[in-house]
Amino acid sequence: MPKLRAWATPLTVATFLTMGVTGLLLFFHLDIGLNKLLHEWVGLLMIFGVGAHLVLNWRPFSTYFKRQSAVVIMASGAAVLMLSFIPVQSGGNPMSSVFQSLQAAPIEQVIALSGKGAEDGLAALQAEGVLVEPGQSIMAATGGSRDATMQVIKVLFAD
Repeated sequence: MPKLRAWATPLTVATFLTMGVTGLLLFFHLDIGLNKLLHEWVGLLMIFGVGAHLVLNWRPFSTYFKRQSAVVIMASGAAVLMLSFIPVQSGGNPMSSVFQSLQAAPIEQVIALSGKGAEDGLAALQAEGVLVEPGQSIMAATGGSRDATMQVIKVLFAD
């Protein structure tokens, strides 16, 4: 147990700090760079740290089950977690629908939305090595490749 004690609590503290800061940044849409990725992976590390911390401190932790307020708080947390698995009936992210519509629309319509003329838009795509025929959709031109689709959108909507 001494070896476990040497890293369990420091890992719990370090991962809590990282999760707290990156979680706040994500909440306020201030995430930059690798914050989301860090938040997800450090969350997995936190599970191990907290699990080891619980093993080391099981006896003191188990006394919380004798306190009504602690049981109510822990049960509330478990209930909120269970509720989070209920599907939302709102139809999902509206940007997903917009993106799907952009992919399926004829390229001239997408170019018009970008504010470019049809010839200029097709020329810009061709200059980037993206060959889209008039009347063709982005999805048809890219074979449904997400990366290629993002390249088309980036070329057309870049300033």
